[in-house]
Amino acid sequence: MSFKFNRGLFKYDFVDHHAVLCVPVDADVKEIRKRYLNIARRLHPDSCKAASDAEKQLAGELLSKLVNPAYKILSHEKNRTEYILVLSQMGKRLVQEPASVEVSSDAAKQLVNAPNFEHIYKSAIAKIAETQYDLLQTVQQTISQVSELNLVYVMRSAGKLSQAASQPLTQPKIPTTAPAVNKTPIVPPPPTQQEDSVVLHYIRRAQELMAKNQLTQARVELQDALKLEPNNSRCHSLIGVVYLKQNLTTTAKVHFDRALQLDPKNQVALEGKRRVEQITGHKPSGAKHTASPNTGSQQPEKSGGGGLFGGLFGGKKK
Repeated sequence: MSFKFNRGLFKYDFVDHHAVLCVPVDADVKEIRKRYLNIARRLHPDSCKAASDAEKQLAGELLSKLVNPAYKILSHEKNRTEYILVLSQMGKRLVQEPASVEVSSDAAKQLVNAPNFEHIYKSAIAKIAETQYDLLQTVQQTISQVSELNLVYVMRSAGKLSQAASQPLTQPKIPTTAPAVNKTPIVPPPPTQQEDSVVLHYIRRAQELMAKNQLTQARVELQDALKLEPNNSRCHSLIGVVYLKQNLTTTAKVHFDRALQLDPKNQVALEGKRRVEQITGHKPSGAKHTASPNTGSQQPEKSGGGGLFGGLFGGKKK
């Protein structure tokens, strides 16, 4: 099924991702993430409460074709900044061509001349967001309505948007004494076909952050993934790695154990549990067959490792 829109910003060959998520144009990352998770829980196959198979199929298509792409753009600072710059330029151009602008909803018409337009705009967006995805058959109409509000808002605040978008991007903090082993890129095992694309987005983002040693941010990504799919073995094993790198061995072991309950052959979890047992002084059962046959030593952890396990575990410090 294809989704077509011809109102609001969509009318100008522009994909209005803010309308899809029903967040204000100036929403920050936290607000966007919170809204996305709310929608994803509503539409995800594991939590969708649709009454019929047709509704479930529609929910899945809305999630994969509209919601996920919108979040992918708006959740990344560089992409969002470029996107807002385009919006700003469009707003400035449309202010010069007011005759070409048409809005049909009462809310958008009210916003055109309202003196306190920012408050009215955000209040209207928040109200629509409460029920946007309750009736799936009317979602396209609702998105179009939101896009009309966005169109008026962009025209009335184009200068402000341009100034905000021109600010320099926030650079991530890089540890000054990062271990040399962190330079080894993570080479994760290929995803299984069972993993949902929503969860994969979080996993990939978490792995990128882990490679930069940004462990707190990686943990947040994996926690969000587990909210959507609590029985994902791969998520449990990766968040176990994060906790292990942060010296939280007890919590790491909990997640490694859970990962192995879900998938006894999960190699990341097996290696992680072995390392936890070595740190805590407990001898792992079957240690002989879990060690790599070509290490040539009974203390492989001292070498720092390489490949998958070296990239995932090598940066830990006590």
